[in-house]
Amino acid sequence: MNPYIEIVKNNFQQSSRKTLKECLYDAFKKTILLREIPAGERINEKEYAELLNISRTPIRYALQELTKEGLVEHIPKIGTVVKGISLADAYEIFDIRKALDTLATSRAAQLMTPQDFFELKELLEYGDYLDRTDQVDLLLQNFTDFNHFIYHKSQMPRLQSIAESLREYLLHFRDVSIRSADRRHIALEEHWQLYSAMMQKDEKTIKDITSIHLDHSLRFILQEMEKRQIG
Repeated sequence: MNPYIEIVKNNFQQSSRKTLKECLYDAFKKTILLREIPAGERINEKEYAELLNISRTPIRYALQELTKEGLVEHIPKIGTVVKGISLADAYEIFDIRKALDTLATSRAAQLMTPQDFFELKELLEYGDYLDRTDQVDLLLQNFTDFNHFIYHKSQMPRLQSIAESLREYLLHFRDVSIRSADRRHIALEEHWQLYSAMMQKDEKTIKDITSIHLDHSLRFILQEMEKRQIG
């Protein structure tokens, strides 16, 4: 049996908010981003459909979307082949996000009202509660809400649009890192440090903490990418 099909199956999570084809696309993308399917591996639609017990239509949809993103490519007379993501790609993605987050957070800190800071603090306190009670799925959403709040308060819609283009890559990376208890405890503490720096409107500290926060995430992800490779 093709071992990669079993990995895609394990990464497949059905959701009431998404269609089957979207959930399958997420599973393929997560598997490829974490290099659990190596570059050069052929994806046979028929084989995946039979072993996953689904039609070829959602598989075809997933591969079309992944082709648009450059994660797979169609090679004549061979079929769909994984291009994947390299360690250099991961570094680039996190470097871009570091610059965007620093700008958004610094701008938000200057513009936020006392009520805004109160609401951000409530988000952080709720995140601590979710962590203590081990509600990881809700904590993942809380992390997303925290980031969205800051970008919204930066009042820079074009910056937010640019950040959204990286969101799908980062969501899968974050899903892996935050499911590690040690990493999410540290990430929450870094969010509190960022909140404190924002309260003081300390741009240097904001930049430093943002850099440290994303460097920690990147280091964890690189380790996971190395560990999850097969063969």
